[in-house]
Amino acid sequence: MFIRRTRTRSSTEHYFTFRLVCSERIGAKVRQRTLLNLGRHFDVAPSDWPVLCRRIDDLLAGQLSLPPDCPPALESHAQRIAAQLLAHERVGTPASSPSRGRDVQHVDVDSLELIRPRSVGVEHVGLWAMEQLGLRTLFEELGMGASMSAAAVGSIIARMAQPGSERAARRWLGERSALGELLGVEFATFGPMRLYRASDALMAHRDAIEHHLFDRAMDLFDLHPTVTLYDLSNTYFEGEARRQPKALRGHSKDKRTDCPLLTLGLVLDASGFVRRSQVFAGNVREHHTLAGMLDALDAPHAALVVMDRGIATEDRLRWLRDEGYRYLVVSRERTRHFDPEGALRIETASKHGVHLHKVLCDDGQEVRLYCFSEERAAKERGIVERFAKRFEDALTQLSEGLSKPRTQKRLDQVWQRIGRLKEKSRGIAQHYDIELDTDESGERATAVRFTRRALPGSMMTHPGVYCLRSSETDWDEATLWRTYFTLTDLEAVFRSLKSELGLRPIYHHKPIRADGHLFITVIAYQLVQVIRTRLRQAGENASWTTLRRILEGQQRITATFRRADGRTLHVRKATRAEPPQQAIYDALGIGSTPGGTRKTLV
Repeated sequence: MFIRRTRTRSSTEHYFTFRLVCSERIGAKVRQRTLLNLGRHFDVAPSDWPVLCRRIDDLLAGQLSLPPDCPPALESHAQRIAAQLLAHERVGTPASSPSRGRDVQHVDVDSLELIRPRSVGVEHVGLWAMEQLGLRTLFEELGMGASMSAAAVGSIIARMAQPGSERAARRWLGERSALGELLGVEFATFGPMRLYRASDALMAHRDAIEHHLFDRAMDLFDLHPTVTLYDLSNTYFEGEARRQPKALRGHSKDKRTDCPLLTLGLVLDASGFVRRSQVFAGNVREHHTLAGMLDALDAPHAALVVMDRGIATEDRLRWLRDEGYRYLVVSRERTRHFDPEGALRIETASKHGVHLHKVLCDDGQEVRLYCFSEERAAKERGIVERFAKRFEDALTQLSEGLSKPRTQKRLDQVWQRIGRLKEKSRGIAQHYDIELDTDESGERATAVRFTRRALPGSMMTHPGVYCLRSSETDWDEATLWRTYFTLTDLEAVFRSLKSELGLRPIYHHKPIRADGHLFITVIAYQLVQVIRTRLRQAGENASWTTLRRILEGQQRITATFRRADGRTLHVRKATRAEPPQQAIYDALGIGSTPGGTRKTLV
């Protein structure tokens, strides 16, 4: 066994590839056979090739202890190449089972070694979701070659299983995942630019991919798109991102005011599937992008648009009415109103009560739904009391300090300190009347006196109250409220994108690569939504974080034995699915032994 450097010519360039070759006698002749193409990015120095080849022979023969002349970096290459040879049956002979279905062999139990563990659970369900949506078939129809398609699949599933940058995804695919085995691809041989080019290819077909995924999801679950949800969220760049024209500073929802931002806009159906995504500059505001997004989506004019209060300005609502759209939004009015006498009580899924009071506007074109949530009221009371106590404690501490020597007592300085406390009070200071007692000269403060005076129509007087506005004047209270609740699904989408699927941060310098990073995350979310929707139909409502933690415990492992005849038996298979993993597989209707069993005799 030896390594050969071969000059190869493509349509555009000459380059060198490296091949693992062996000599074998066929009759009276000795011929050389290529065992494995090591690729053009094989980075082992020629002086180490003999040691590497000897180590590969040892591994195939079951001699797993590390020899002194083989450094750890070389050992990693040897184990990867030996695993490829066994996986592709380039060495040894398949150890087939007898016809009766049993395979009984005499082995030395003490020689057992378990090697090359690779995660396979998330990869298994990720490929199932891709199959459900026909994504790999779509890549072929779009003209993406086998290698590019495999790289795109790897990027998407890596985002589902181990969120991070494309560089981190390549490392995970090559070192920790069995996805390559399931696809018949060796990700460890991929060059550093392969995943970036796959991202570029996905962006080139962005519209076709988005339309295909949404339409297939609707058909798969027999859904009928009715409600359009729209919202924006932003992520941040690590570094200055000077070559990114959209990387601008704005209001960071992650509180990363020190970083330039990039904004992702999503239009979703009420089922939670993404209809369209678009990337905006980091300083864009929601109400400036609604018209462009709905126009680009070709949303029907009868669509119901559900938005939160950040987008629902009077100008936007007027535009929706003029364009024929229906809407259901959270009101931006600051004063809270609620009439409990005319309210209807309904019960939520968590068994808490919500009181609803519907009021038709004078012009008859809009309805307001005043809501009181018992659960929300308890939460807001706790928030108010926590901030109020913090503010009162600060004022009391300031007052007590005025009686101590060497403290600042000038009236203007004390008022400045009170002003700073008001700034930090999260708005609770508006409910207090504050006065200063002074000494005989009237120039120095001696005490701070304050009285709580709750402002009418505020969170302090009306905890748990909010208002919805809608053009659906014929809907009853329960229908309006339950439709609004789909907006919380949109908020859950962004939480999933950020916390579960690695939307943030961004490290790319090229604009198309930054957009591609966000688009890969959106595709990964679509696959996760397929999995979770099918599991919900089976009564499983776990988050993707929980599902991923359960699934990543299943591994593919190679068991190596020394047989009685001196030959080495290699058996590679997945660990048996544990009950939580088996429950997921059963709900999805897929097998629990991804990759099957492969046995080789050397």
